[in-house]
Amino acid sequence: MGNEWFRRIGHPTGAVPSEDRAPRLYCFPHAGGAAGSFLPLARALTPHVDVLAAQYPGRQDRRREQPLADIGLLAEALVAHLPLQDERPYAFFGHSMGAVLAYEVARLLQERHRPGPAALVLSGRRAPTPQPSPYDRLRTDADILRAIRGLGGTTPQLLDDPEIRDMVMPALRADYRAIGSYAWQPGPPLSIPFTVLVGDRDPVVAVAEARAWQDFTTAPTGLHVFDGGHFFLDAHLPRVAETVLDALDHLTAVPASR
Repeated sequence: MGNEWFRRIGHPTGAVPSEDRAPRLYCFPHAGGAAGSFLPLARALTPHVDVLAAQYPGRQDRRREQPLADIGLLAEALVAHLPLQDERPYAFFGHSMGAVLAYEVARLLQERHRPGPAALVLSGRRAPTPQPSPYDRLRTDADILRAIRGLGGTTPQLLDDPEIRDMVMPALRADYRAIGSYAWQPGPPLSIPFTVLVGDRDPVVAVAEARAWQDFTTAPTGLHVFDGGHFFLDAHLPRVAETVLDALDHLTAVPASR
């Protein structure tokens, strides 16, 4: 299972990682990120969780495709390509821009009365507001590169390489146009449990702003604060994996057909 938009990761064969069909976790990368950014987490969750990560157009093996510079259009495309061929319970995990997409995809599924995720794990992102975050409104390549270096998500030496920089900039420009113009539109709250992760020294997300996600669901919300900045996931992988497993604990695996 999987397609050009969602890639199974974490298992070397690409096969379902256990005889019983484990709960599925769809992961949504940060701005400029690709499906492979979730590989360490996927390996930590295997075989308990079947992980698929979104591969947005305009990066890696999809780099020749035009990236989508609008959160609404990207969410629509993700819904259209979400591989839900079986009745296996599933959840979403999104980091930074990916948290917005996880939330907006869940909203679209609810609006269309389609089976939605049983849990949302929202990482490194403030709760939505009617106005775009000032940290997302970056107008020039220099602004984007300065922000990326400040967040620490990319090795600075890579950005200093002109060939690599030219390769990644189209996706980064599109993603920052998308997230920089995103403004929450009022609508019914979700009815899905939220698990919110945030670094205590994240320069673009205050803990209080992350806690405000609780206002966007009628179900319980758990807040987990980690030591670190925007990419705290890298330094706390075992604890992050444990937190994700706890968030998915109420999902019941579906036995595989014989």
